[in-house]
Amino acid sequence: MTKLQKPAGERAKAPSLTDQAYARLREEIITCTLRPGTDIGEQELAARLSMSKTPVREALARLTLEGLVEAFPRRGYRVTPVTVKDITDIFTVRKALEGVAAELAALRMSDAELDELEALSHQTYGQDKSLPVLEFVAANNRFHAAIALGARVPRLHALITGYLEECTRLFHMGATIRDVTPETEEDHSRIVAALRARDGAAAREAISLHTENTRRGLLSALITDENSPLEL
Repeated sequence: MTKLQKPAGERAKAPSLTDQAYARLREEIITCTLRPGTDIGEQELAARLSMSKTPVREALARLTLEGLVEAFPRRGYRVTPVTVKDITDIFTVRKALEGVAAELAALRMSDAELDELEALSHQTYGQDKSLPVLEFVAANNRFHAAIALGARVPRLHALITGYLEECTRLFHMGATIRDVTPETEEDHSRIVAALRARDGAAAREAISLHTENTRRGLLSALITDENSPLEL
């Protein structure tokens, strides 16, 4: 056995059918391929994923624990709806957490980290699909996670990344019906400028304003869109 080879017992195992079903369904929910409020059943999903109902049932149980799916005895499952209150609550917590992170990051991020952050701030997309929404949302999450990491408080970083993941579905819902490029670029540039100035108060204010702008824009777009899956 060479140094690069691992003993048979240590080799990475292929994902189980349950893991495969979970990953596939979770991605479809997060990216709104399975829209909020959609009714889903074990038999239908098993046929679509070409597997038995058992791994699908186990995957749905995991998604239910995460709050992405609701289970109804003898009726099946439903992708958890998104309400106005959900969006307001999530962004209220994000504003508090990210405000603290930005204030700390202004004093603790290195110049190299700020250079990388600035590069992320220029990521844009177009509704003409010049940059897929999926990539734009991922870049946006990396931007915010980088600031959280720069605060040098691991627990704060973990909390923020958790909320960013929860927001991913919301961003997909909004980015497909409105162009957020000008708003995001302007807000992100303001945040980076405050961080480079090592001005903690300005950084907190800039990221708080950005969070509120995002919340308002998202709600406005979803409320006025006739095909919106948002529940009032």
